[in-house]
Amino acid sequence: MEPSCLQSTMALGLSSKKVSSRNIAVERKNLITVCRFSVKTLLEKYTIEPIDDSSEEFVNFAAILEHILSHRFKGDHGPVSWFSSDGQRGFWDYIRLACSKVPNNCVSSIENMENISTSRAKGRAWIRVALMEKRMSEYIATALRDTRTTRRFYDDGAIMLREESTVLTGMLIGLSAIDFSFCLKGEIMDGKTPVVIDYTPYLKFTQSSYDYLSDEEDHRSLESSTSEDSSPDHPYLPLVTAEDSWYNKWRKMEQKFRIVYAQKGYLEELVRLRESQLKDLEAENKRLQLRLEEAKVQNQLEKRELEGVILELQEQL
Repeated sequence: MEPSCLQSTMALGLSSKKVSSRNIAVERKNLITVCRFSVKTLLEKYTIEPIDDSSEEFVNFAAILEHILSHRFKGDHGPVSWFSSDGQRGFWDYIRLACSKVPNNCVSSIENMENISTSRAKGRAWIRVALMEKRMSEYIATALRDTRTTRRFYDDGAIMLREESTVLTGMLIGLSAIDFSFCLKGEIMDGKTPVVIDYTPYLKFTQSSYDYLSDEEDHRSLESSTSEDSSPDHPYLPLVTAEDSWYNKWRKMEQKFRIVYAQKGYLEELVRLRESQLKDLEAENKRLQLRLEEAKVQNQLEKRELEGVILELQEQL
């Protein structure tokens, strides 16, 4: 091969690797971004009505989380030397091993469910059970600490192997403020149909969101809408009255208050749980200290007895 051809081949190889790395990074960014929007819409939905299997917000969140846990999963591409019980691998095989150390986990109960047999179906059942237990963040954080198992199941560049996984566990903490109610039956649980993420709600959300407008911009928009002589800068922008604008602001503030109130209740419950755990640890610590002191006293008695035995033996000798 001529030097020029060799250099071209090497350049194409490097370019291909760069493009592949860029694509993987964009996948991670997209999934984490839509997951953040999905969590926010779930919290907003919960302030209005309960969340169950029929809620489109939950269906989309479950699809996003399934894609995140399946991102760069080794069973999705390339040959593998070992499989799950149904002959296919999925993120459930990772969760089943990595979350086995979680106290009072639901892994064994999901494994024993009669109506759920495939790995994909068990993964979907686990997502629902973990949300109802309010322990989704705990499960994933525990799994991530088992780095050896995580690397065993995921290829380089996977979300579960990058810093985005820490962001994910932080986002999922807020879901503990929601009381989920699911039925672990139905077509979605058969594991045969792949899930698809619907991006349109989040595109609409970003286009219509006024959360990032400054007070000055809000004030200017109010002045331009209430002025009789003023005309819109763009012919397609609708005129908004001051009453509508203030009503929209009130609605947004009410939604934010409900979300914060729900999160406040969860955090208070978490504080009470930690205080109870702290009291138990303090009581256990006192019990251990008493046992240690008793062991020291016993040790001293045995030492004295041994010294007496040694003195007797020396006298006999």
